[in-house]
Amino acid sequence: MAKKFYDKQHLKFLLFELFKVDQLCEYSYYEEHNRETLEMVIDAAEELSEKHLKPYLEEMDRNEPYLKEGEVVVHEKVKDIINAFAEGGWLSAVFPFKDEGQQLPHMLSFAASFIFSAANYSGSVYSYLTTGAANLIRAFGSQALKEQFIPKMLEGSWQGTMALTEPEAGSSLSDITTTAYATSSDFFLLKGQKIFISAGDHNGVENIVHLMLARTEGAPKGVKGISLFVVPKKRLEEGKLISNDVKTVGVFHKMGYIGAPIVHLMLGENEDCRAYLVGEENKGLLYMFQLMNEARIGVGLNATSIASAAYHASLEYAKERKQGRSVANKQIEEEQVDILKHADIKRMLLFQKSIVEGSLSLLMQCAYYTDILKVAEGEEYEKASLLLDLLTPIAKSYPSEKGCLTTSAALQIHGGYGYCKDFPVEQFYREARIHPIHEGTTGIHAIDLLGRKIWLEQSKGYQYLLEEIKVTIEQAREYELLSNYAVSLKQKLQLLENTTKVLHKTFRHEGAEAMLADATLYLELLGTISIAWQWLKIGIKASEKLTTKLKDSDKAFYEGKIYTLYYYYEYELPNTIVLSQRLCDDDRLTLYVEDRHF
Repeated sequence: MAKKFYDKQHLKFLLFELFKVDQLCEYSYYEEHNRETLEMVIDAAEELSEKHLKPYLEEMDRNEPYLKEGEVVVHEKVKDIINAFAEGGWLSAVFPFKDEGQQLPHMLSFAASFIFSAANYSGSVYSYLTTGAANLIRAFGSQALKEQFIPKMLEGSWQGTMALTEPEAGSSLSDITTTAYATSSDFFLLKGQKIFISAGDHNGVENIVHLMLARTEGAPKGVKGISLFVVPKKRLEEGKLISNDVKTVGVFHKMGYIGAPIVHLMLGENEDCRAYLVGEENKGLLYMFQLMNEARIGVGLNATSIASAAYHASLEYAKERKQGRSVANKQIEEEQVDILKHADIKRMLLFQKSIVEGSLSLLMQCAYYTDILKVAEGEEYEKASLLLDLLTPIAKSYPSEKGCLTTSAALQIHGGYGYCKDFPVEQFYREARIHPIHEGTTGIHAIDLLGRKIWLEQSKGYQYLLEEIKVTIEQAREYELLSNYAVSLKQKLQLLENTTKVLHKTFRHEGAEAMLADATLYLELLGTISIAWQWLKIGIKASEKLTTKLKDSDKAFYEGKIYTLYYYYEYELPNTIVLSQRLCDDDRLTLYVEDRHF
């Protein structure tokens, strides 16, 4: 097992040098924190990971959850992991003090989550699912629901979930059929089924609390008729937990992410599944979007975490594995060299580093906007809100898609050994693949981005993003190490603007279907430019540091940032040219090709 799974120095660089998280402490909302306490959060997250998560990474992958007598059996350490999260206050870390939270900045919560997921993705998800579900009840539930469910969830004895998907609906939530029937009491009776429910049942806790979407009887069709309910696996009656007619009928067998079960639930087979309405009827999707948007950015963070673990495993291997000799020196009597000396290995490592560190920076940008929403007003609030909304599909999808490629590169560096279970990268490769799928596929987020978010409020969020990137470009032009790359990003940004105008024209003349035919390519285009923006921001800070007196290890760290920026601009950013060319072409291949042609 690789010794290192994330770069602590880079994480602190992002937090304290690039985004200056400690400056948030100047706001009254965050004034209880300071640089020292924030650094302690990172140390505590690392300590928990080293003790409770990383040691069981492979075990949880090798020992798949299984269904036994109506309950899912998971790895014996799951209960300890959940308890460690609860006792450390991680489940409510970002909640306000009044709700038993710590009012921790989201940037620090993201940083901790990144560490946890890099150490053991499957082990980390249980607790964050509970946090999301408890937060929904906290935000929209009645006082009775809050008192009944949140304390048990935050102490780690009850698991929380998000239950949306159904067999015949998939990502099309407007087609869900699970139905809630009103009663004369304070609950509805639910009937239906849900699939692909993460941690939807397991023996690591005494109860499961589902935040579930369903339709009330007679509700309008489509998304306007969806309501949100709390549906526990067991309900309290006379102080005892009894069955709530929620039955686990299957556990899905997955290629990765094996340590956390994904289950199929049947609801109300005995006409006794009680569901408790959250907020008002027919507003369920509006409420659920709070959790979904958090979860979507979380998916991008998890993808980046796994890619980070794979990168560090392949870097460690490349430093130790000796094979071949320099192409300029084929003398057989010469000793073999570390494969890190080979140019192609360096290329694959730079590819991984550029995606992992650039994606993490973009995710921290999103966390920064989330924090600003807690303390800002007026135009500053509006700007942060629109930018966060615009960047969410990119922050979810770009790291997810590219993470599959970077973990593949990590496996390639290991050669044949990478394909075997002797090394962890084959597990990372399998676990990476879920992220472009769950919480909305890449195609769905691409349509959301190009079909809706680019044009919201007369494209105000899009214009804000262009302005932010242009400010960074102008700043970078002042640095000799970056001036050429500032010009390059300016050219690609113009390419983006031109492409967006062409697509708007396509919409006016040919309709939405033509504009959205290659929406996934547009998401990749904007994603690539967004990461280039982050690398230019990183480059500015690194350039500033390199003008000061540094010890050798720190100098190498900042020089590494510059070289990785160079790689991204020379190898990845040019892809925008081909993407733009395809998007601006009026040949609608994917529309006119017919079923019979396949």
